Amino acid sequence: MTAAGFHELEQELKRLKSEERPAVIRAIAEARTHGDLSENAEYHAARERQSFIEGRVAELENVVRRAQVIDPSTLTGTVIRFGAKVMLADGATDAEVRYQIVGSHEANIATGRLPVTSPLARALIGKTVGDTVEVTTPNGSKSYEVVEVKYG
Repeated sequence: MTAAGFHELEQELKRLKSEERPAVIRAIAEARTHGDLSENAEYHAARERQSFIEGRVAELENVVRRAQVIDPSTLTGTVIRFGAKVMLADGATDAEVRYQIVGSHEANIATGRLPVTSPLARALIGKTVGDTVEVTTPNGSKSYEVVEVKYG
């Protein structure tokens, strides 16, 4: 994953441990004071939230422990690989889109962060400016031309 993505995951993990976890423990303690736990909706909601938080903490700790951090700013070249920022032209409409190829845990298509495991990213790896890629999407086949490749 990229250094920025790693930092975001570390921040989320820190927030869950230092803010969310203590808050849900307080909520459970407060709900217990309200009497019968079998009919206490606040208690059950707090326990459900605690379960979610603990699961997410375990997941993030595992990801952070196993992460290989790659700093795209140290990479150069014109061949697309992990960390590359690419501009593509849609073969049908000539509309341009920008993506950065990132790890799956930091991907967010809305912000242009394309997971390296996606069909488009896999098709782009190894390509250079001027190359054309064909990708099968749920709406049919799409063609893109690589317009620009940058790192950093």
